[in-house]
Amino acid sequence: MHGLKFEEGEVIATINASPGRRILGIGSLWLLSLMVIYVAIVRPPEIGWQVFLLVLGGGSIWIAEKMRRATALTLELTPEFLRDSSGEVVAKTNDILSIDRGMFAFKPSNGFLLRLSASNGRAWRPGLWWRLGNRIGIGGMTPGHQAKFMAEILSAMIAERSSD
Repeated sequence: MHGLKFEEGEVIATINASPGRRILGIGSLWLLSLMVIYVAIVRPPEIGWQVFLLVLGGGSIWIAEKMRRATALTLELTPEFLRDSSGEVVAKTNDILSIDRGMFAFKPSNGFLLRLSASNGRAWRPGLWWRLGNRIGIGGMTPGHQAKFMAEILSAMIAERSSD
């Protein structure tokens, strides 16, 4: 794979959430929210539990909305950056040290784990990616073939960079 040549800013690979997984994931969170809030209102337990159930239901609605917005985005790999379609840079490709796609890796479903040379703080786009320190998990509601293709391209970029 020696000699990978890409134009600056060219989108090499993309990952977007699968519509079926979006419907199932977001719908499940909404259903959980409505059921918990319904129980808290119709059959109110002690006041402490009622407040807990209402907070849990509200939190589930908040996460469902955050997931809906995040999975509407697309991850794009360019020679310089891994970014989402809103323009937020997930990682610089030169900062990526390794990729872990193993079965026992702490990674999202249908995805992979990146290890970076520098910490970029924390961020979370439920169903698409998360970043914690120098680790980034890509995947969740994404099709496996798109994630595998992006991981292969990143592996080739890392291998070429390390051979230079």
